[in-house]
Amino acid sequence: MKNPGRLITAMVTPFNKKGEVCKSRTSKLVKHLIDNKTDCILVSGTTGESPTLSDDEKLELLGYAKACVPTRYPVMFGAGTNSTKKSIELGKKAKSEGADFLLLVVPYYNKPTQEGMYRHFIEIVESVHMPSVVYNVPLRTGVNMNPETTVRLSEHELIIGIKEASGSLDTVSTIRALANPDFLIYSGDDSLTLPMLSIGANGVISVASHLVGNYLTEMIDSFFIGKVDDARRIHLELFPLFKGLFFITNPIAVKAALNLMGVDVGGLRPPLYESDDVKEKLVPILAQYGLVSL
Repeated sequence: MKNPGRLITAMVTPFNKKGEVCKSRTSKLVKHLIDNKTDCILVSGTTGESPTLSDDEKLELLGYAKACVPTRYPVMFGAGTNSTKKSIELGKKAKSEGADFLLLVVPYYNKPTQEGMYRHFIEIVESVHMPSVVYNVPLRTGVNMNPETTVRLSEHELIIGIKEASGSLDTVSTIRALANPDFLIYSGDDSLTLPMLSIGANGVISVASHLVGNYLTEMIDSFFIGKVDDARRIHLELFPLFKGLFFITNPIAVKAALNLMGVDVGGLRPPLYESDDVKEKLVPILAQYGLVSL
């Protein structure tokens, strides 16, 4: 089964001046990400403002991305919702539109039990029959998926990995110790990528890779070839950027940063809003890495 790679970018959704999903800006952004060493692109994730995209827009975005990536380049699609039935319907449509992998978030707001989460994911993958990565992000969903539940899910051949964004290294350690060795663990936080690699993670589903994908790839590759000092140096150099992109709700800062860099991705969909001081705070951070000029 194809592997999504080590560096997956949770891509922002480019909008035009009318606030519509923009084909030309998507094409340019995808090329930018590939040029900066992203192994796989995730569309319709939280960073892509999925809560405010209609299902048709999500599939439109998938089509735009698939149309401009190289042959056999993987595209992941965020099909997870807090409805098992809706997730299945969306996953099937994404499969027919050429998605290579699904990302399935823990159901949000309705706060299912651990058994409810388990059955939710199993029913989706067995109905859609696509390799899938589950996604634990309790800060956004309001409920945490226990590592024991993740380990149970790892036994299913179609659940190939997890994006783990609970912030708990103990959780990652438990999953790595008990899950199938081939089960992929992705950091859901750029600042925790290197610590998670040290306890058995495989890579990151990243926001910062919009800006510094080359450096993230170098950090990850350095770690896996045993150049741990080099990996740590890159991590520490990038750490201010990792934190700087999250001083305000994601993806407000990364979209502003891309626009400042000349990678035009347009604005945000309400209720997200870019306040007047966002760019002012970002410029000195981005300038440290030569991404903009002061």
